[in-house]
Amino acid sequence: MRSDRGGEHGYVTAETAVALPVLVLLTGVLLWGVLVGAAQVRCVDAAREAARAAARGDPAGQVLAIARREAPRDAAVAVSEQGGTVRVEVSTVSTGPGGLGGLLSLRVSGSATAVREPEAAR
Repeated sequence: MRSDRGGEHGYVTAETAVALPVLVLLTGVLLWGVLVGAAQVRCVDAAREAARAAARGDPAGQVLAIARREAPRDAAVAVSEQGGTVRVEVSTVSTGPGGLGGLLSLRVSGSATAVREPEAAR
């Protein structure tokens, strides 16, 4: 006996063909968000470590080396001093995954301020 369900034959394939690209796009957007968040955290960590080194009185070259070591690749580092405080800013452009990197790029940055230690001020 043959069962005829009307015109339902092939609906699962059509639904899968529509849903699969949406799931792939959603996965790409989530991956992009994780990459941007990771770059932001690395910028903040690099600024904090460099500000701590500058507050200790480390030489400027060493402070920049610490910031660049901790920061994402191609990050810009700026160190400024005003009075007894040191401020370090680290910024970079976080690109999207795959071929959409330039289209989905965001600038992320982090900064940290530290009070110069008394021994370092001498």
